[in-house]
Amino acid sequence: MDRRNMLIGLHECPGLGWKRIEGILRKEKQWTEACHFQAGDWMECGLESELALRLAEEFDEAWIETRLSLMERSGVQAITIFDPEYPVLMKETAKPPWVLYAIGDPELLNRVTIAMIGTRIPTAYGRRVAEDLTEALCNEGAVIVSGLARGIDGICHEAAIRCNGSTIAVLGTAIDTVYPSEHSGLYRMIAQRGLVLSEYPIGTKSHPGLFPQRNRIIAGISRGAVVVEADARSGSLITADQALEAGRDVFAVPGPITSPKSRGTLGLLKQGAKIVTEPSDILEEYEQELKGRGTKSRSLLAINELTNEERKIYHMLEQEDFTFDRLREQTMWEFGHLHSVLLSLIMKKAVVQLPGSVYKII
Repeated sequence: MDRRNMLIGLHECPGLGWKRIEGILRKEKQWTEACHFQAGDWMECGLESELALRLAEEFDEAWIETRLSLMERSGVQAITIFDPEYPVLMKETAKPPWVLYAIGDPELLNRVTIAMIGTRIPTAYGRRVAEDLTEALCNEGAVIVSGLARGIDGICHEAAIRCNGSTIAVLGTAIDTVYPSEHSGLYRMIAQRGLVLSEYPIGTKSHPGLFPQRNRIIAGISRGAVVVEADARSGSLITADQALEAGRDVFAVPGPITSPKSRGTLGLLKQGAKIVTEPSDILEEYEQELKGRGTKSRSLLAINELTNEERKIYHMLEQEDFTFDRLREQTMWEFGHLHSVLLSLIMKKAVVQLPGSVYKII
């Protein structure tokens, strides 16, 4: 069996993590013949006796072929570190996955990839900035990378799809497992129009320890990482740190100094991250490589285009969505006047009305 399929087989074996596979590959014994290893051979590779005995009994070519067939039936492509399709950027990191599992278009890994990350519970301001930046980057040909999580991740994936851009979702679960479950539809859209990526084989049982490992892949396959909104303990800061360790660009969007959701990004700015106040702050770093599609990028909402009353409502909606009645309570305005201001904001595409007379910024 060739080394590619053998590596996939080793990677699929329960009990063989990254370090153990590294040990097997480093041994002088011909690891491509591992299907014929006896327990003693496995123990020479550093495995404890119980695992060595199990592999000697169960690990063979038929087992590997079964796993390869399962991937083929599931539409999953395995990309090993030996394959030309494996992302070059990922190889440059300290601990690249031996195998990446993909559904969709792996060619996206060869384009200018930008990670967009942030809190799982964003403010209206964070949502708007994430959407605007994503659209602008996609319009210039960048591929948006994120983790399919709630909040900023999902917002950026959705924005990329909405503007016919490209996006890569890096999972913290098995390639066939969607988390959170409410993103099942988003998962399917990305699989059809972008790329879903994971280092975990089909059927891998989910547990919290898998998700931090996912962050190094988000950082590893991206040219730069943009932190839109994050509190002081956000997992996005871990991804930013890993991006720095991998020699990637790190960008941060400033926010109100009074907002807990801005503490992480403001901390990054203090540490030297590049400030982002408009899409060009990111795009200028990759202008030689990006091939724009000839469309004009939408900039962040110009607040000075709004009247004072419109600005007041807009700033209220930045923090959370409001019903019409609650806006009346907060502003003490007459029904007709508030309705007029909201209608103007809707016409300026700054605000949208949801079912139940709920208003949110776009």
